[in-house]
Amino acid sequence: MKRILVLFSGLLGIAAAWQSAGQARLQREVRHELVMLPYYNVFDNLAFKVEGANVTLLGQVTRPTLKTDAERVIRKIEGVEKVDNQIEVLPLSPADDRIRFAIHRAVYGHSSLNRYGHMAVPPIHIVVKNGNVALEGVVGNQADSNIAGLQAKGVPGVFSVTNNLRVEK
Repeated sequence: MKRILVLFSGLLGIAAAWQSAGQARLQREVRHELVMLPYYNVFDNLAFKVEGANVTLLGQVTRPTLKTDAERVIRKIEGVEKVDNQIEVLPLSPADDRIRFAIHRAVYGHSSLNRYGHMAVPPIHIVVKNGNVALEGVVGNQADSNIAGLQAKGVPGVFSVTNNLRVEK
């Protein structure tokens, strides 16, 4: 009996490891597909959650087509059973567009941060909704996060800045 329990618990451990590896593969594939979307840029913020075979898409985009494209490519991934698309399409606004470009110049034009602008997918995303700004993404250190927040706050017409930049480990 003891031998059967040990064997059974070993099988459970193997199944859990297999499921964990499957989750990691699915997360990598979802991340890859989202980053490869042709119109995804620094003014969009895409995020996701993977729970089993279900994927929840989150974030904000400036183009409605990007929301539908994201859902379409994720549905095609092997192993995905359900996609819950909660991506918000930001309202059209010339004032918000002006703020987006001004913050882009202020952040990526700063001497400490311009190296991030040369990456294939720049890691600092600028989300603007009705004059309110959120900085999303990952930077190399806390000083870069602080500088990006200060640069965004200095742009005329900005009502508030939420700095959600994470520091890379």
